Amino acid sequence: MLLGVLGVAAIGLWWRRRYLRAVMQTDIRPRVLGPGGIVVGGEGFVRERLGAPALLLLHGAGDTPQTLRYLADDLYEHGFHVSAPLLPGHGRSIADFARVKADELITAARNSYLELEKTHSWLGVVGVSMGGALAVQIAAEHPEMPALGLIAPYLAMPATIDRAARLAWLWGPLAPVLRSTDGLSVLDPIERDRSLAYGVFTPAALRALHTTVRRAVEALPRVVVPTLMIQSREDNRISVADAERAFALLGTREKRLQWITGASHVITVDYGREVVIGSLTSWMESRAFSS
Repeated sequence: MLLGVLGVAAIGLWWRRRYLRAVMQTDIRPRVLGPGGIVVGGEGFVRERLGAPALLLLHGAGDTPQTLRYLADDLYEHGFHVSAPLLPGHGRSIADFARVKADELITAARNSYLELEKTHSWLGVVGVSMGGALAVQIAAEHPEMPALGLIAPYLAMPATIDRAARLAWLWGPLAPVLRSTDGLSVLDPIERDRSLAYGVFTPAALRALHTTVRRAVEALPRVVVPTLMIQSREDNRISVADAERAFALLGTREKRLQWITGASHVITVDYGREVVIGSLTSWMESRAFSS
C-alpha cells in the first residue's frame, strides 16, 4: 500500500516538473525585472497635471500598465491628469502572481482612487478587462463619480474557466501555472511582442479573477455613474452575448455601448486602438470640459 502511494506521488512530481518545464519554455515571455522586482516597462506611472480633471486607469489580469500607455498619452495631451498604478501580484515574478488575492486588488484600486480624490475635484475611472471589473466596484461605491470608462471589461467567465477557478484548490498543486487556451488577446504581432504580460495564469490568480468578476457583476445594478463601454466583436475572452448582458445590468440611465471590429481582447493596444482611444478621450472630454 505504502509503495503504491509513494509511486503515485513520484509520478505526480515527475509530471509536475515536466509540465512546468514545458510551460516555462513556451508560454512565459522574456521579461527583465528591474528595481523592486518589477518588470522593466511595466511600472505604474503618472502623467501629472496639477488641478486638472483626473482619470485613474486600471489594467487587466496578468498584465501591466504598459497596455495603457497609448491611452494615457492621448488623455494627457487632451488636458487630463492620468494615474495608472501597477496592481498587486502583477508585473513581477510568477511567484508573486501565485500569491495574488482579490481583496488586495480591489484595495489597491480603491486606495489609488481615494488618493487622487484628495487632489482632484473631477475624478473618473477607466478599466481594461479585469481593471473594468475593479472600476465597476469603485463606481458602485462612489455614485458622485462623473464618468466611468469600461474597455473590454471582464464581467463574465466562460463556464469552463468558472469551473476551473472553483476547483483550483484541487488541481493547483499539480499545475501551478496554466496555459491560455482561448486564443490571442492581441492580434497585432508588433504589439503582441511588446507585451509584458505573464503569458500564463496561476491558480491563485484565477481564483482572484473569479472573485473580482463575481463582485463586479453583483455591483453592476448599483452603478449610477455615466458609463461608456467599448467592446470588440472578435474578443477572444468576452462573447458578444456576455458583453451585452453585462451592459444591460448597469444601473445607470446614461450609458453607451460602442462596438469595434478587427481586434481581440486588449483593445487599447490592438488593431483599431485609435478608434478606442479617440472615442474614450472624446467621451471623457465632453464630461470634464463641457462647462
